[in-house]
Amino acid sequence: MKKTILVIEDNEQNLYLVRFLLEKHGCFVHEARDGRLGVTKASELRPDLILLDIQLPRLDGYAVAMEIRKDPALRNTPIVAVTSYAMVGDREKALASGATDYIEKPINPSTFISQVVKHLPH
Repeated sequence: MKKTILVIEDNEQNLYLVRFLLEKHGCFVHEARDGRLGVTKASELRPDLILLDIQLPRLDGYAVAMEIRKDPALRNTPIVAVTSYAMVGDREKALASGATDYIEKPINPSTFISQVVKHLPH
């Protein structure tokens, strides 16, 4: 069974690369280009996994993760922050806001899928 992944990302190039890698791995990919739309789509789709940029228009990734975690149906959905925020404390801030894991950008295409699939339900 194919897994559904919601990618909340506003950068066209990052979105293209992530979508390409995930679809090549057999996933259904849905996208949202801003934080507010990401929260709405997460609620509607109830994806198997959410990949979340932190720097987003309308609602940043920290706020998105917190909003998603308020939805009982999404409380246990893995959220992986995929972000260029790599300063001391950024990982901890993402995890504290509700993210399950953290991947730094630029992503490495040779390791990205293995970093992501470990969070998908089997």
